Amino acid sequence: MAQTLVPTVQCQMGILSNSIQSRTSLNNKSWNSLLLNSQRPKAKKYSSSFKVFAVQSENGTVSRLEGLLNLDTKPFTDKIIAEYIWIGGTGIDVRSKSRTISKPVEHPSELPKWNYDGSSTGQAPGEDSEVILYPQAIFKDPFRGGNNILVICDAYTPSGEPIPTNKRHRAAQIFGDQKVIDEVPWFGIEQEYTLLQKDVKWPLGWPVGGYPGPQGPYYCAAGADKSFGRDISDAHYKACLYAGINISGTNGEVMPGQWEYQVGPSVGIDAADHIWCSRYILERITEQAGVVLSLDPKPIEGDWNGAGCHTNYSTKSMREDGGYEVIKKAILNLSLRHKDHISAYGEGNERRLTGKHETASIDSFSWGVANRGCSIRVGRDTEKQGKGYLEDRRPASNMDPYVVTGLLAETTILYEPTLESEALAAKKLQLQV
Repeated sequence: MAQTLVPTVQCQMGILSNSIQSRTSLNNKSWNSLLLNSQRPKAKKYSSSFKVFAVQSENGTVSRLEGLLNLDTKPFTDKIIAEYIWIGGTGIDVRSKSRTISKPVEHPSELPKWNYDGSSTGQAPGEDSEVILYPQAIFKDPFRGGNNILVICDAYTPSGEPIPTNKRHRAAQIFGDQKVIDEVPWFGIEQEYTLLQKDVKWPLGWPVGGYPGPQGPYYCAAGADKSFGRDISDAHYKACLYAGINISGTNGEVMPGQWEYQVGPSVGIDAADHIWCSRYILERITEQAGVVLSLDPKPIEGDWNGAGCHTNYSTKSMREDGGYEVIKKAILNLSLRHKDHISAYGEGNERRLTGKHETASIDSFSWGVANRGCSIRVGRDTEKQGKGYLEDRRPASNMDPYVVTGLLAETTILYEPTLESEALAAKKLQLQV
């Protein structure tokens, strides 16, 4: 609940009691009752002045902002608020700002382009700082409600060239290729994250400067000594559903203070748009909760699990009868471009992909059925049914979903290796394709 300290209000009111002290703590119910009582005729009248404060929440306060934040503007205006969201200069931070739109919209093409100061986000020099935002996807705003919207944008120079951190542009080209369109690529992305205590940047639920008991009791657990941050996870889940994000589940993770949610199955570039919007919503919720969100792939060194963004992937051919052979061919292609994928799968991923804690080594490519220690995992059901999907377990929690989804589609659908390299890779991986 937002709070503020307001100037002293001097009021002359006829009341039967003694003067109310300036530091009296009032809740909304007692405040309204006091005002109503003051308007009733009294048997005896005399003047009494008092002061009203909105103080910090721990003292039991009257919120001065809550009513305004929850105002429903629909009965009074057709105008809406659009929150334009874009990716900042680090390639992982999300930025946003708001503007008024004259009426509700249903498609991003109805929204105007906008601009921002790229020199303040590390995306443009000061002498030529204007960066242009192109609206690309719309979601309902769970914070403002009504017809207000969140708008996922990508960024361009004034001449229309994508800036270096605009990875959506290249992904859109890949997903716009007719071969890719025909294969209807599905993605299911597992976003892991860690919640940190605000002032000490230490995981939520951990003793400051110390460690909890070893991993084991925390995964999908319940209980005040095992689950830390469930309210944030649940609030995020509902906010994503409200926004129209294709969120499909959530759970507590192996390391205490770490959580995961899943988005998908989503088709093509929608998967990345939904992940970025869900990350923005999570940033806003943790902001309100006074908790720090971390997407670091290895937030705590030592015998603790890292944070990944496992990406489940399939094409139309993989999902049809005989699809298991298509999956094996895709694995072959992925092995040949392992270094290209690793270099684009998230900063600091070498601290996570060590061969321990349910990861494969960053230096080598591997695959297996039901093996969480491999680069690519194939599920038992997929093997049994002869069709299905694969899971790329290499992406870090801070990966750019535009890059990862685009690369998977490019490598498995558009990339055509030589017959010689295919044969060598198949022999190494013991794949019969």
